[in-house]
Amino acid sequence: MCEIVLVGRSNVGKSTLFRALTGEKVPIGRRPGVTVRPYSVRAGSLTYVDMPGYGFMKYRSWREQERVKDLIVRYLEDHADRIVTAIQVTDAASFLEIADRWESRGEVPVEIEMWEFLCELELNPILAANKMDRIANREQVLDWIAERLGMEPPWTRWEDRIAPVSAKRGEIEPLRRLIRSRMESSKGRC
Repeated sequence: MCEIVLVGRSNVGKSTLFRALTGEKVPIGRRPGVTVRPYSVRAGSLTYVDMPGYGFMKYRSWREQERVKDLIVRYLEDHADRIVTAIQVTDAASFLEIADRWESRGEVPVEIEMWEFLCELELNPILAANKMDRIANREQVLDWIAERLGMEPPWTRWEDRIAPVSAKRGEIEPLRRLIRSRMESSKGRC
């Protein structure tokens, strides 16, 4: 059984994107931490997995937040052999502000750390730059995000890895195209 796994910081729209991709009604909310364990839906020979969000979760203790992060890491490591692609969902509208905040404290931003981890595991990751409908200077923001993730701008050089989307509006065709491409590359495996 092959899997497509959605990961990302809390409250970036993973579950909304999961719903748009699968049609499955999954719990979504306006506050971080609604998804607390992996949620999966089978679609033919493929399983989509919505992982809990990592990072800040209001009303959750630091210990609970660390437990969630460990759960995500273990899941990705344990299932790496059957993951066709890992989709890292990020809120493109706040990505740079959050990355700057982490770096000003001398820390590696969690989105960058996760991207590097997905690449290290060779999970053929896709960055779903969500909430693009909130961004006026789209090309510039995508260039900055690509650069922060170690991809030389312009972002359009990386259209095989970056999918600008707006899950809430159902504007996810760039992501669907990349998923189809990953599935074609893994024919015979799924």
